[in-house]
Amino acid sequence: MLPSSLLFPRTPPRAARRRAPGMPQPLPPTQLYAAERAAVLTSCVLSSLGSGLLVGTHALWPELRTRPRELLLYLSLADLLSALSYFYGVLKDFDRTSWDCVLQGALSTFSNTSSFFWTVAVALYLYVTIVKGSPTGTGLLCCFHIVSWGVPLAITIAAVALKKIGYDASNVSVGWCWVNLDAEDRVLWMLLTGKVWEILAYVTLPVLYILIKRHINRAHAALLEYRPILSRAPALQPWTSTADKKLILIPVIFIILRIWSTVRFILTLCNSPAVQNSVLVVLHGIGNTFQGGANCIMFVLCTRVVRARLLSSICCCHHDDMGWPWRSSSSSRQHPDPAESEDVPDPERTKPLLSST
Repeated sequence: MLPSSLLFPRTPPRAARRRAPGMPQPLPPTQLYAAERAAVLTSCVLSSLGSGLLVGTHALWPELRTRPRELLLYLSLADLLSALSYFYGVLKDFDRTSWDCVLQGALSTFSNTSSFFWTVAVALYLYVTIVKGSPTGTGLLCCFHIVSWGVPLAITIAAVALKKIGYDASNVSVGWCWVNLDAEDRVLWMLLTGKVWEILAYVTLPVLYILIKRHINRAHAALLEYRPILSRAPALQPWTSTADKKLILIPVIFIILRIWSTVRFILTLCNSPAVQNSVLVVLHGIGNTFQGGANCIMFVLCTRVVRARLLSSICCCHHDDMGWPWRSSSSSRQHPDPAESEDVPDPERTKPLLSST
């Protein structure tokens, strides 16, 4: 079975890019197929639902509002805005610069860049509290807000004011608008509006989480030495095991989702026709839009205390709709013992170990 890109050669849309002075002849615009758009739109919807679920659990259950999950809330808001703006861009599949193209490009630039900053902020917070053992008050949170919202906002405002946001022929996007490829300094603005922060995250996240994981392993080894004295020491094994898994998965999943965007960016700079490969286009679209869904899987569906509370609420609603009496034992399921149901302990209660994120 031949791939669709060979059976149906891509044809450029109505708009064509102008050749910038001193630049090689650019590639023709990437034409999106219906199947590619459907896959990316589905990813946008799932990411929006996942981000919404993260926000909802934070709003409904105050007892689960730890500081790491508060940072996760802000990350979810950025991912939600990113998924919605990408959804509009893919649905519209722009073929020229227009007012809604610029608006969509500005929103996705701001939210996507903010998502990078908040992702690193979560890792930095865990590093400071777990490895360094430093107290974290409102000062650190204010710094996170200033950097994670302020820097992307300033970059986006500057890009819009200088008319750098616009139609990009889908060679560095998947239907949505980003940096206008007609701009002579477009590479600089691609870096400023996302790529430089993305590449820095590739390096920063693995380093921070490796340091945290090493610290947890050393703390766990120290606890094992006192196993005959501390009767509850074996109970820490499931927590640290789950923590180890998440510490590995967080940077790995981030890189797996985002690397395709970086690959197509490099291919575009090299003027390679491989940038229009159908598989790369789909992976790029899903990777850029599914971050909220991935966070929901890790921090809601794969976090025992949140998953138990969510299932308890669903069962409660189901019994109410069926008119069945809800047994009093459900209260114990709605309020599980943190020591039994949390995947990992809170750093404020056990500083050498990972928080309940």
